[in-house]
Amino acid sequence: MNKKERLRLTITLRKDLLSYLDQTIDGNKIRNRSHAIEYILGQSLGPKIKKAVILAGGKGIQMRPLTYEMPKAMIPVHGKPILQHILESLRDDGITDITIFYGHLGKMILDHFGDGLKYGVKISYVKEKEQAGTGGSVRQLKNRFADAFILIYGDVLANLNYLDFIEFHKLHNGLASVALSSLEDPSEFGVVGLHGSKIVSFQEKPGKNPTLSRLVSAGIYILEPEITNYIPQKGYISLEQDVLPDLVKKNKIFGFPFEGKWFDVSTPEIYERVIKEWKENKK
Repeated sequence: MNKKERLRLTITLRKDLLSYLDQTIDGNKIRNRSHAIEYILGQSLGPKIKKAVILAGGKGIQMRPLTYEMPKAMIPVHGKPILQHILESLRDDGITDITIFYGHLGKMILDHFGDGLKYGVKISYVKEKEQAGTGGSVRQLKNRFADAFILIYGDVLANLNYLDFIEFHKLHNGLASVALSSLEDPSEFGVVGLHGSKIVSFQEKPGKNPTLSRLVSAGIYILEPEITNYIPQKGYISLEQDVLPDLVKKNKIFGFPFEGKWFDVSTPEIYERVIKEWKENKK
């Protein structure tokens, strides 16, 4: 949001409230009193995002032999499926209307989670079309949502504050916002170039290059429903290779770096690290 979209106001606050307000200022996420007031009002009064879509239909070939017997999203981490960790993290930030795309061995997901009430959410299911790609799955959402929604890959574990991510998306008024993590070796992920908060480049698995940004897509997005207008209506479509680079060219996509733990549980090596290192946020 630019300065032209803001109005200057003069307000009077009780001294005790001003003291509480100042405690929220950290110089980074919240820069000053004006920003603190805007952030708090946005959290309290702004439009809420309550819907999320989880893509859990992949075959998880790199995670075999585990995925011969279960979907990748059902692989256990500290006694719970990855998918349950995702659902509980969303629920804890008030995002309770969940759509799960399922495919490979998907009946296990339906049988385990059912309607979601046991986990404090409401779940609906969509069968993922064969050979549609991640962009093809988003294409299936056309006319399903009237407002922005969160999109998450079903093999992602992230200590992400969704409320902060939502506030970021609202402030920047883009078509898409991407949660970004940082890696020493980003070569096998979606590498993002940032200018301020605007994403100016997006390269999917570019290989090793010392000049690469270390920021990578965390596989968590906030998307406006209009994004389906930018997805070809037929064929295999990759969100990262075919859709996001096009949005970059149109200046419609923004990046939200976060510092919490993040894992794309895509290989046995990463899974081994997850077992050792993953800890849930205690909110």
